[in-house]
Amino acid sequence: MPVRFLRNASELADVSWESPLPVQVANARPVSADTLLVATTSVTTDANRDLLGSTSSELPTLDGCGQYRKLVWIARRASDTQINYTIRARATDPVSGAPLEVGWRTIMTGNFPADSANPNWLRLDIPATGDGYWDQYRIEISVASGTVSLVSKIVGVR
Repeated sequence: MPVRFLRNASELADVSWESPLPVQVANARPVSADTLLVATTSVTTDANRDLLGSTSSELPTLDGCGQYRKLVWIARRASDTQINYTIRARATDPVSGAPLEVGWRTIMTGNFPADSANPNWLRLDIPATGDGYWDQYRIEISVASGTVSLVSKIVGVR
């Protein structure tokens, strides 16, 4: 006699390769994550240039992020050069999508220092502590002198 399980309220299903027995992992919660951005940026001395290369201070780098409690920024720089960053965030009107107010709230500033032990790979959790849930983010990057290529991936974690 085959093993059967209740697929929904009124349907019994046989266990097979195509229809395996459903299981629930104990003591673990699956975390849903989505790739929000993959971009290559030439980082310059412009203090207000974002990851998309925009210097327009009112344009977001990321939009529609209200469902994510945290963003994870993973990047690889072409050379061991210090990169400065400023992370700004704001809320938007749920109907129109327009910002609730002009301007941004600065939520993080800092830098990725030159590091001879691990010169190229970078990671930053946004925000570093607590939860985010901001609708829009602007991620501005700069270097003290010269330029450096930066390949970035940002993942939103629910």
